[in-house]
Amino acid sequence: MNSTYNQSWKAFWLEDGNLVVIDQTQLPFSLVTKTLKTSADATLAIKDMTVRGAGVIGNVAAFGVYLAARESKGDLAKTKELSAVIRLARPTAVNLMWAVDRLIAVLEKAAAQKLDLVEVALKEAIAISDEDVIGTRNIGKYGCELIEAIAKTKPKGEPVNILTHCNAGWLAIVDRGSALAPIYEASDRGLNIHVWVDETRPRNQGANLTAWELGQSKIPHTLIADNTGGLLMQYGKVDLCIVGTDRTTRSGDVANKIGTYLKALAAFDNNVPFYVALPSSTFDMQISDGVKEIAIETRSADEVLYMQGLQADGAIGKVRVAPLETTALNYGFDVTPARLVTGLITERGICEANETSISGMFLDLIP
Repeated sequence: MNSTYNQSWKAFWLEDGNLVVIDQTQLPFSLVTKTLKTSADATLAIKDMTVRGAGVIGNVAAFGVYLAARESKGDLAKTKELSAVIRLARPTAVNLMWAVDRLIAVLEKAAAQKLDLVEVALKEAIAISDEDVIGTRNIGKYGCELIEAIAKTKPKGEPVNILTHCNAGWLAIVDRGSALAPIYEASDRGLNIHVWVDETRPRNQGANLTAWELGQSKIPHTLIADNTGGLLMQYGKVDLCIVGTDRTTRSGDVANKIGTYLKALAAFDNNVPFYVALPSSTFDMQISDGVKEIAIETRSADEVLYMQGLQADGAIGKVRVAPLETTALNYGFDVTPARLVTGLITERGICEANETSISGMFLDLIP
């Protein structure tokens, strides 16, 4: 069970048989960790967004199945019962269901062979995380080719301006993310780049997480209000949009953080390439119509009514931004139709956002 990073994957790591995760709700002002010792701990961490991002949700779910196997002392029936709860922690990101189903399928075979289910579950969870490391590196290389091509057309001294929405970096998918992987690769290659970072209301994952990640890597970036992207595109200040996704249909429809659809519309209207980066585990090959078939999570209205941040006295606190009598509706995701997506950047290469192209590259994933 040799992990690529000695059983450490940036956003989470193994310690004394438990899973330690960065509490992403505390970033960017505090770097706090939580130790997950039970399957219930893993479920809660996914539910309350201690961890988030499609890939990391899947990783933590996989280790959650391992914790379930450990809790149940290798009893398959009990492990499956506990794992079913993990699987329901959040409804939109398909990596969650994919990871749990993969672990259970492996455990069923191991049980028939009378193997140690705890050891098998741990080994398979590690394998998923290590595969993600390789996958995100490849996503970075394929996506960077797009950035390099644009860089060759820019006047000397001008950066390639990339707009991204939400957080799809290493906090979301180990170990370089999806949408941010090409940006990290471009930085490594010495390309002149600049990133427009959407704040991503209402939870501000762009402001809190993407800006923090890019700052850690000293990559030039500017935070913008969510509704600024269209104007920047009209002014020719965006060369390329790259976003992540929590679920992508076999026809190329993309579910991602709320607001992605509006960015895709603006990009389409201004002839700005709009790419979606994803590992193959984010495809849901069983559905074709994203608007009709993807369950969109509705979250607490408090995420819209309140904002959390660093106050003048140095304390982290919440403030209400709406009248006390006002109610709010909080959809967590929206669906961008395939017709608005220029291409999909995957660990196997870049394909068009349509069923023919996706099927040609991922025939092995089609049920």
